[in-house]
Amino acid sequence: MSKQRVDQKFPPGWNESRVRRVLDYYESQTDEEAATEIRSALENTTMEVPTALVPVVRELIAKRKSARASATKRPKTTPQPRSRARRG
Repeated sequence: MSKQRVDQKFPPGWNESRVRRVLDYYESQTDEEAATEIRSALENTTMEVPTALVPVVRELIAKRKSARASATKRPKTTPQPRSRARRG
């Protein structure tokens, strides 16, 4: 890794030391270790879906993404306490 500029910025939670550890980890892997890691990741992150259900799954994913996007756009409000005057 070449010398970094002093103003180099990292994502939240990352720093130069962490980047170097990750680089060292991957650069020291054998081809077989890398292939095993990739296979394991694919097995744990993929799912088989019958072809007939693909349009339905895509629609559900789109709805979820849309709901998440609109949820982040709404201003956060603090719930107001309920009135205790009606207790009886």
